[in-house]
Amino acid sequence: MAPRRWRLPGLGRTPRASRHLGTEADRATFRTLHTAALASPALREGLNAASVERSLRHLRVLLGTPAVAIADTEGLLGYDGQADHHADQARALAQRVIREGGTAVAGRAELACEHPGCPVRHAIASPLVIEDRVAGALVALAEERSAGLLRATEEVANWVSGQLELAELDQSRHRLVQAEVRALRAQISPHFIYNSLGAIASFVRTDPDRARELLLEFADFTRYSFRQHGEFTTLAEELRSVERYLLLEQARFGDRLTVTLKIAPEVLGVRVPFLCLQPLVENAVRHGLERRAAGGTITIEARDRDRECEITVEDDGEGEDPERVRRVLAGDPSSDSVGLANVDERLRNTFGDAYGLVVETAPGAGTKVLVRVPKYAPGVHP
Repeated sequence: MAPRRWRLPGLGRTPRASRHLGTEADRATFRTLHTAALASPALREGLNAASVERSLRHLRVLLGTPAVAIADTEGLLGYDGQADHHADQARALAQRVIREGGTAVAGRAELACEHPGCPVRHAIASPLVIEDRVAGALVALAEERSAGLLRATEEVANWVSGQLELAELDQSRHRLVQAEVRALRAQISPHFIYNSLGAIASFVRTDPDRARELLLEFADFTRYSFRQHGEFTTLAEELRSVERYLLLEQARFGDRLTVTLKIAPEVLGVRVPFLCLQPLVENAVRHGLERRAAGGTITIEARDRDRECEITVEDDGEGEDPERVRRVLAGDPSSDSVGLANVDERLRNTFGDAYGLVVETAPGAGTKVLVRVPKYAPGVHP
């Protein structure tokens, strides 16, 4: 008897589900989301001619109209599609929306033209609102007017407004970070510059070679501290700046200041906020060791902790009242702790509240400050 052949149900046949990637509605939703994703990066740069030029084509696809335009309070920023002889009429309609608020519609009378077969006979303009102010308008130009197009134009305008608000928040955050860094420079620099120049001057006659070396270190340190580009730097660059700072402080303290560095090579490329370590080290010198006749030791360690980099700045100085440190981190304006609250706030703003400073201290027990940063974080680059 010939052997019987068995076939499991469905084996050898393409499953019905794999032949159909969802319904037509599913595919339309995917296309819409994909098109919106293409327009989003440009809009996140703010409302300007360059961002509008890169996003308009995708917005026209979203609306399915022959042409679209965007204007701000100054005039038309861009027009994409057919019948660009209607650009001035689109600008006029947008300006009316910006003045009066709300959606406005223009018909054949307002969009009259002498071009036979022109695909534009109607226009719908909706305001672009950023933080409760009308900053511009989106104009959809079409052959026919419909309730569906009116609703779609308003929805797309609302979505564009949301992207522009996110752009404003990004810009506000950048301005805030720059202001915080400027405030930090103003706080730490006069004290350090005065002491460093005094130490260098003391070597000019007794040890000119060392005075020259210290002056070069001072120049490199100030060049790094006052640079104007980038919110972030690498841990290696930040540590080099800290080493220069400590060399200058050792020139002042002499044998009273001992420095120990323990750095894992794997974390040297990790991105950190600019000037996030030097204020902690300066704080250790000023509040931990400066008032001690015997001086002390500052230990800086950087360890690889899987997905994170863990950095500690520790001194064996006088220590602090933990309640006072708590007030400092809460932003107590009466505190003279160099940059502690500033660094804590910038770490939290960059990486989230889980990455604020952790301070272990007590009177007479020294101070240890722990900094944790993720080894990879989106949007963080030098």
